[in-house]
Amino acid sequence: MNRDHVLALFDERVRRGARPDGPGVRVERDGAVLRQVGGEHDWNGVLWSALDTAGADAAIAAQVRWFTALGREFEWKAYTYDSPADLGRRLRSAGFTAGPDEALMVARIADLPTDPALPDGVRLEPVTDPAGVELMVAAHDQAFGTPSPGLRERLLDHLRQGSEEIAMVLALAGDQPVSAARMELNPGTGFAGLWGGGTVPAWRGRGVYRALVAHRARRAAELGYEYLYVDASDQSRPILQRLGFVQLSTTTPYVYRP
Repeated sequence: MNRDHVLALFDERVRRGARPDGPGVRVERDGAVLRQVGGEHDWNGVLWSALDTAGADAAIAAQVRWFTALGREFEWKAYTYDSPADLGRRLRSAGFTAGPDEALMVARIADLPTDPALPDGVRLEPVTDPAGVELMVAAHDQAFGTPSPGLRERLLDHLRQGSEEIAMVLALAGDQPVSAARMELNPGTGFAGLWGGGTVPAWRGRGVYRALVAHRARRAAELGYEYLYVDASDQSRPILQRLGFVQLSTTTPYVYRP
């Protein structure tokens, strides 16, 4: 894979060409900033920016004023290749708090395994109703150790709207959720995003995460997508590398709380 070429495609199609990631939200341009705006349980934040040294602080301040006026906490999703080079320092100076770095990893779907190999006693089930969403949230909270504010409501919104741009799946041992994952589709871009996939502690190291990646890769291939991308934690990055994913950049969430 030509890393520079694929990163340029990702930046153009997924970031600059971003579409709303759920019902009731909008993506809008404000000068050299692209942001998503939604309700309190939606993801609110800056998706892409192209700032210069002279205007960066003013542009950051403008977004702080905008989201503060709405009463919204928001995230500025910054990548290592974003300009200016000291964007992270400027965001911290403006009152943002940096979260853990994540690796932007991408793979060609044609190079990935697409046959899920599950441990004995575990099966995959699609999530198609509110009861499935409750199990997803329970698995997420156990796997990551902290609740994800708004996740339940966002997933339920997708169900209510009959959205075809998200696919959700559970890994179950009997009736107990041991992992949950979703895939967000970006029609017309060739890229599908993998989210979640955290496994509860008792089931780690048995291949559940790998199986969920393979399951979603197969579904994406059936829908004609070429690439999968992941914002990978330190825990998932080695697994994804072994599967064939390549790190293209690092992304850091900078959160501002009014």
